[in-house]
Amino acid sequence: MNTVLVTGGGRGIGAGISRRFHAAGWRVLLTYVSGADAAEAVAADIGGRAYKCDSGNEDDIVALFAALDADGVRIDALVNNAGITGPKRAVADVTWEVVNELCRVNFIGPIMFCREAAKRMSPANGGGGGAIVNISSTATALGSPNQWADYAALKSAIDTFTRGFAREVGPQGIRVNAVAPGYTLTDPAREKEIVARFEGMRHEVPLDRIGTVDEVANAVYWLCSEEASYVTGTVLPAAGGR
Repeated sequence: MNTVLVTGGGRGIGAGISRRFHAAGWRVLLTYVSGADAAEAVAADIGGRAYKCDSGNEDDIVALFAALDADGVRIDALVNNAGITGPKRAVADVTWEVVNELCRVNFIGPIMFCREAAKRMSPANGGGGGAIVNISSTATALGSPNQWADYAALKSAIDTFTRGFAREVGPQGIRVNAVAPGYTLTDPAREKEIVARFEGMRHEVPLDRIGTVDEVANAVYWLCSEEASYVTGTVLPAAGGR
């Protein structure tokens, strides 16, 4: 049975990704830093396991992989999904603390996860290769002005890292890609509110609708599957053409 590790896999897109892999017969390990009840509920529902791990803390990340090693767990795929946007803000209102937290969770953390996963996937260390998917965003295209320009910049950095890292570890049988969601309905409880906001933005989306968590999860799963065995170093938009 293949095993996938999904960071932030207990809520929103992460939960959808966890469920998609489970539906395909994979063993799912997921992480959370808050929302323990939701994460444990998803893990219990799919027969997986949830680990508390701050995705922006190197000590937590190293400890998680050490725990997996101690349990004899080898992962075949990593999905770097955990991330934060922070409050809406213009750059004029950005604080050092906000940008530092964004960088810690959205950029440094995923790189540390990639480092630890690739070490174990490498044939040089007894691994059999594997697949890594980083979650990006279509905010990189327009820069998300007056909302999350700093967040969009960090996601652009993730895209660049994805391409570079893919070239670095490709000879080891490790494929590295990214999925960039667009407008996605991640919280059914807020569906009416999100749909109402979308009315003013629908001209940006050729398919003229909001995407679903399942549609993003399908893209992530495909990139980790054998059907994408010759795909690496790419950023796949799951955004209705936006």
